[in-house]
Amino acid sequence: MKEIQLKDAKATLSAVVDQAIRGNPAVITRHGRKEAVVLSYREYEKLSHAPSFGRLLGAFPGEETDLPTRTGKPHRAIDL
Repeated sequence: MKEIQLKDAKATLSAVVDQAIRGNPAVITRHGRKEAVVLSYREYEKLSHAPSFGRLLGAFPGEETDLPTRTGKPHRAIDL
């Protein structure tokens, strides 16, 4: 993904938007920090309608018996 400084994005906004529409989004930086992303509206729509992980789990089509049963074994010790 292309990075562009805010001042340059302002000066060439039309070209930045045209590139986003063609599938080349741009990251807008300000003082070296990533601040925003310009992407096509179509891509935004795809991302905004993606289900959450909780909804994906809730939509599991199987039966309760499809899931493995938990054992009573203690967890293994790990060093972090």
